[in-house]
Amino acid sequence: MSDTDSFIEEVTEEVRRDRLFTMIRRYGWIGVAVIVLIVGAAAWNEWNKSQTRAAAEATGDALLAAVEANDDAARITALEGVQVESPQAQILTDFLLATHQVIADDGPAAAETLDGITTSGAEVPEIYRQIAAFKSILARGSDMPMDERRLALESMASPGMPLSLLAQEQLALADIEEVKTEEAITRLNAIVQDANVSPGLRQRATQLIVSLGGTPAGATSPAAGQ
Repeated sequence: MSDTDSFIEEVTEEVRRDRLFTMIRRYGWIGVAVIVLIVGAAAWNEWNKSQTRAAAEATGDALLAAVEANDDAARITALEGVQVESPQAQILTDFLLATHQVIADDGPAAAETLDGITTSGAEVPEIYRQIAAFKSILARGSDMPMDERRLALESMASPGMPLSLLAQEQLALADIEEVKTEEAITRLNAIVQDANVSPGLRQRATQLIVSLGGTPAGATSPAAGQ
């Protein structure tokens, strides 16, 4: 390699270094800013997680302390005073409150608490709204006019609804209440034959059928066995 070629390469390399340093001076702050943002975001994320965890622990401690109170009245008062930080925690608190209101034989108050879940503007999962609506009907019991009770239960008893079988069971109990024995037995047998029925619900339905003088689906009637 000649001296001229060597000189040209040195000059070229020097120009490259000058350009690199110029770019670093001009745009280096962007890289620094990106690093700062990444580190800051990671720190904020960890802080946010710790705050969420601390809030959840505080809510759990408050709920545990509330349900460990001496009597139902004290538990209800304590649960009503629990401050929560998220819609999910509020749902849990309201379900616990309604449960103790029912235990304290205050169905109207429990129904009102549960209705608050069904009408909440927060992002409440649909299954929770369905459970709250169902429990609200149970909490009202005979205080709820039969026509209204049936209408609400029939909407839940539609095929594909998550509480369909439980709603059908309550409709059968409404039939019994109105002395519609055959209708109740037919409805209960439909529950017994449903592929998705739980063992507990099947047992309850079977026992009701027998107590009403009917024959559970799949069983042999006494007359047929003679």
